[in-house]
Amino acid sequence: MDLTPEILLHGYSIGIFPMAEHRDDPEIFWVDPRKRGVMPLDGFHMSRSLARAMRRSDWRVAINTDFDGTVAACADRSETWINAEIRGLYNALHRGGHAHSFELYEGDALIGGVYGVTLGGAFFGESMFSRRTNASKMALGACVDHLRRCGFTLFDTQFLTDHLASLGGVEVSRAGYHRMLEAALKDNASFTMLPPPTLYDVVQRSTQTS
Repeated sequence: MDLTPEILLHGYSIGIFPMAEHRDDPEIFWVDPRKRGVMPLDGFHMSRSLARAMRRSDWRVAINTDFDGTVAACADRSETWINAEIRGLYNALHRGGHAHSFELYEGDALIGGVYGVTLGGAFFGESMFSRRTNASKMALGACVDHLRRCGFTLFDTQFLTDHLASLGGVEVSRAGYHRMLEAALKDNASFTMLPPPTLYDVVQRSTQTS
């Protein structure tokens, strides 16, 4: 059966997501990890050095300005699970309002970002990239802030990497994740209901709630 955007969304709704072995592999398989990575929307860890860098930065945050460019940047590495079909499917989801990119710019240059899929109050983070020191950390911190303010209750990171763990990511069991997903799908959130935050405002809000 060929994958469609509708089948993709159904997969996310039951807790699975697609991957390819590498960019040139036409085969796509579904993944349902025994341990799932989650970024608590009230638990992003912002170090003092990161907060200081964000306050001083003139980098600009944007949403959905260059979705395909963000996906392409995430796939621009020696090993990637994003093949041509997966890239096309996410672009179709974006056109349908179910996939979004959270981007960081230095002038007109795209230097960092995150993209993912939304359903109800769940954001399924697919991948992120960085072309400057701390760019992915800043983009992720600002994305967490944006999701929380827009009413999301679940940020699924799929797997827990050392990088994500250092920023507050945690690992939950498959059963625990499915319970979180079931609750989040009942919520009503919108990724585009608010403009993206500035990096300075993200730090200020983080300071007020810590």
